Amino acid sequence: TTGSVQPYQKEAVYRIDAQSGQVEKVTDEIFKPNGLCFSPDYKKLYVADTGASHYPEASPNIKVWDVVDGRALRDGKEFTSMELDGETGFADGIRADVDGNIWASAGWVGDGYDGVHIFAPNGERIGQIKLPEICSNVCFGGTKRNRLFMTGSQSLYAVYVETQGAHIT
Repeated sequence: TTGSVQPYQKEAVYRIDAQSGQVEKVTDEIFKPNGLCFSPDYKKLYVADTGASHYPEASPNIKVWDVVDGRALRDGKEFTSMELDGETGFADGIRADVDGNIWASAGWVGDGYDGVHIFAPNGERIGQIKLPEICSNVCFGGTKRNRLFMTGSQSLYAVYVETQGAHIT
């Protein structure tokens, strides 16, 4: 039997035009883009970089870009590092709340790190939800978008929070 070969495509952030279906690369200034989310006003795009799992020169961080005309990205920079007390894991899924805080699933370190890390709009870590396993994704839900759902390696967690998700996801 002959198998199909997956074509090589640069790991990057792509935009799909809703009207035409056209796909265009908007940035490749990131090693291995993973989770992404927009700021509440859609003027910033945050992307979790998991490139350190494959590229020694990559930093496990969340990057941010300015969104230009709803179509392009500019001025990419590190938003925050996933290092905490000398331990460095990865952010995976990320979401913004109505105040512009970024809620990042976190893992691959262990007790005291794995769970959700919450960052203020300036990139400062302002909170953490510790879970007994890796957290791979987060989503705000419920009728008021004030319930945070967290997917773990083997579990689904949910907690009511004192904010709301910025967007319907």
